[in-house]
Amino acid sequence: MDVPPLAGKIAALSLGALPVSYALNHVSVLSQCVWEAVGWRAALGGLLGVTLMSALILGLLFVAVYSLSRGEIYYDPLYAVFAAFAFTSVVDLLIALQEDGYMVGFMEFYTKEGEPYLRTAHGVFICYWDGIIHYLLYLAMAGAIRRRKSYRNLGLYWLGSFVMSLLVFLPGNILGKYSSEIKPTFFLTLPYVLVPCWAGVRVFKESRSPTSCTPNMVEEEQRKGLLQRPTDLALIIYLILAGLFTLFRGLVVLDCPTDACFVYIYQYEPYLRDPVAYPKVQMLVYMFYALPFYGLAAYALIFPGCSWLPDWAMVFAGAIGQAQFSHMGASMHLRTPFTYRVPEDAQACFFLCNLLYALGPQLLAYRCLRWPAFFLHLPSGSQAPHKKQH
Repeated sequence: MDVPPLAGKIAALSLGALPVSYALNHVSVLSQCVWEAVGWRAALGGLLGVTLMSALILGLLFVAVYSLSRGEIYYDPLYAVFAAFAFTSVVDLLIALQEDGYMVGFMEFYTKEGEPYLRTAHGVFICYWDGIIHYLLYLAMAGAIRRRKSYRNLGLYWLGSFVMSLLVFLPGNILGKYSSEIKPTFFLTLPYVLVPCWAGVRVFKESRSPTSCTPNMVEEEQRKGLLQRPTDLALIIYLILAGLFTLFRGLVVLDCPTDACFVYIYQYEPYLRDPVAYPKVQMLVYMFYALPFYGLAAYALIFPGCSWLPDWAMVFAGAIGQAQFSHMGASMHLRTPFTYRVPEDAQACFFLCNLLYALGPQLLAYRCLRWPAFFLHLPSGSQAPHKKQH
């Protein structure tokens, strides 16, 4: 898979988030003082000012993108979406750096009064992921659109990562200890739910990149038994183990009374008991979505011609990568109460197990992209001459 050059215009526009965030933070403080003077609740007034300013800034951003890149937007409307999301990714990175104490005065008011759950360990790490990984993906996909190249694989990886973050973050906000602090700004995330649905349909509709596999190569690869494909055999073993680990952790957060679950949640991953609810939701999402995928992927590695696996392997690679990054980071972050952090004597075991859990789907996706012949459909007439010879 060729990685397209990054989009320079989008990068330049997105860096405008630095002065804009700084100005917004001070405008919100000023508006708070104004609303206090007229007798309104200060926080409500500040949030109203921030909301109006944010809407104005996004409007101006779309106007700037449209005027600078009209041809790209006509070619693919997702170019404008990636431009706007690149801007918000820089804002998320500023939030993460601010919450970790690396800078001050940027989005402080918003995280305190607008979305306080972004100040949790999980919120900090999804901001890091969005501000680094998603940001690079937006620039790469915008660069591909500008050069009229395919970005299908990058889009699938982004789609899985983006959807996974929403599946955990939004329910966690509602079910966790911050449920009583949900503000009207929470509903600003609703467009983030709708956009991936539209983007996902467009990405899946894009034609796949042509492969260099000839019918003879496909037929030869699909004739091989599992023992002749050691990489696939290793991946199947991994998928079985990962599935068992997924089921076990799902039972743990469901308060399974067995001794093994009790020992694990208190001595290895006490973060699963954190009342913020993100780790519990994460394990349930794994159990209900990742576990069936592991079974289906193992099937596709045994029986040839499952052409759906390369696409969905990319989606799940992005999803598991984002989820494990946030989960592992939050489990050991200082914002997680000491009681729920991974014990020092269990950190090596915790890190190894979760790192392997994160790397497996990346290797599966790489295998599907690098050697796709086993998953391709044989042309209908390719086996007819072979049968006549017998």
